[in-house]
Amino acid sequence: MSGVALVTGSSRGIGHEVARQLAARGYRVIVTSRSAEAAVKAAAKVGEHAVAHALDTSDPKSIDAIGRFVEKEIRSLDVLVNNAAVLLDEGKNIVDVEAREFEDTWRANTFGPFLMTRRFAPLLRKSGHGRVVNVSSGAGQLSSMSSYAPSYSTSKAALNAITILFANGLRRDRVLVNSADPGWVRTDMGGRGAPRSVEQGADTIVWLATLPDDGPTGGFFHDRKSIAW
Repeated sequence: MSGVALVTGSSRGIGHEVARQLAARGYRVIVTSRSAEAAVKAAAKVGEHAVAHALDTSDPKSIDAIGRFVEKEIRSLDVLVNNAAVLLDEGKNIVDVEAREFEDTWRANTFGPFLMTRRFAPLLRKSGHGRVVNVSSGAGQLSSMSSYAPSYSTSKAALNAITILFANGLRRDRVLVNSADPGWVRTDMGGRGAPRSVEQGADTIVWLATLPDDGPTGGFFHDRKSIAW
């Protein structure tokens, strides 16, 4: 299976590796970054068929702009990977988190994927085999949540809830929607001391993006295995 894939936050890190792997599988990939220049440079590295576009997932106007671009210039979408995220309150206790940090985190990590999926739902439905992958985190697991990065952790838990709702809402249209936990990966966010490579972090995301039509939907996966919410 191949087609068109859009990966948010794909100028570097896990998102860039996801874009690279999807392109290697024959997908035409839309590479995005808040910086148009960074998106162009990243797309050039992904391959000749990659397309670049600026995207700030915390800005509804930016989301609508890329929606109009894809509708007019690309005219189809088969895979949406909601990867872009921010981590602003690592090391803080929830009682010390600033309201602005909490709001900015949720706007990028939760509201953005909600708006992106809603905006592209018509094209994903039209695809006949649409796939949505929300890049979540083990920090968002309610079953093991601690005190780590409160804004980030709660935003990812909410993203998981959105995953279930979209999976059920798009089930009749054969759109599969799942969450992926890439683990602790060596990226700008994860740091150099993280145990996993970007290739390892991207693997489950790409697997979910390329599921067969009888694949799972509404699940949470790590290393291609279902995990607890």
